Amino acid sequence: MTVKVGVIGAGALGFHHTRILRDVPGARLVGFHDANAERAAKVSAELDVEAFALDALLDQVDAVTIAVPTPYHYKVAAPALERGLHVMIEKPIATTLEEADALLAIARRTGAVLQTGHVERFNRAVRAALAHVEHPRFIESDRLAPFNARGSDVAVVLDLMIHDIDLVRTFVGGRVSAVSAVGVPVLTPSVDIANARITFEAGAVANITASRVSRDRTRKLRIFQPAGYLSLDLAAGTGEYYRLRRDVDFAALVANAQGAQAIESFVERISLDAPEGEPLRLELEAFVKAVAGEAPIAVTGDDGREALAVALTIVEDIKRSLPSLAGPGASALASQASQAGQASGRA
Repeated sequence: MTVKVGVIGAGALGFHHTRILRDVPGARLVGFHDANAERAAKVSAELDVEAFALDALLDQVDAVTIAVPTPYHYKVAAPALERGLHVMIEKPIATTLEEADALLAIARRTGAVLQTGHVERFNRAVRAALAHVEHPRFIESDRLAPFNARGSDVAVVLDLMIHDIDLVRTFVGGRVSAVSAVGVPVLTPSVDIANARITFEAGAVANITASRVSRDRTRKLRIFQPAGYLSLDLAAGTGEYYRLRRDVDFAALVANAQGAQAIESFVERISLDAPEGEPLRLELEAFVKAVAGEAPIAVTGDDGREALAVALTIVEDIKRSLPSLAGPGASALASQASQAGQASGRA
């Protein structure tokens, strides 16, 4: 089965959707749509792909990928799903839980595939680590980036931190039982730096920090579990697993210890490895396979909805500390957090 696919939104990310889908196995890229005529003409010329009016594109495809700004996700995805078209929508799936639930309901009614674009699931380090993750107890994640106007229309929680919310949910499994968070606006009316402590019903705890006003770019994640410690560099796509050696009598080691012990005496180092692959390409290939019925949906709409629910809860918790915040963004953040909290409470 060949899937006729189109791209909606040809900005910084949508450009790469369009570039990659030109040669994804099992897909035929019909074209793309961008509301900015000048941008559409430029992308069309550069990639040699036809630009369409939105309705004209929807008339000719089986599936679409959506890479428009977050506030427009629901407005663009709902009509496509109503037509029975299969949809992959970039994270976050929507701006509110009401919108996310509406998209899920339409997809169930029409039988359409709804995939969420949490591309870090396809990161080489993550793919390599999954086979070694077993009952994690504590996860620490840092995602720091220089300021970029793209994505600054929402809080850093929905822009950057949501990547790691989805990853810790993937590694731990189960439901979130508690959230505690702090954050501040720096350059925008929304939160630009945030830290969240997420506790799961199973007892695992994740400490997540996200910033879009950092001098350096960092994407690191550390997983502590009974069998050892995994260290992942998501930017490099590499990782290491420091696993407790099974041939060591730890009681005897402690009893006979004479000062500091070399880590090699009780830990074995395993280099984490997975096949090479551009994460976005792997994500789009997975979407095409799901549409063709050749594989399950890699990151379901429900996955996207749950990540959004946690993110909105974090935004609501940040709102509670607003009286202690200073800066021009506080009042705007209060309004945004209030709306997010109301949506989360209705879910």
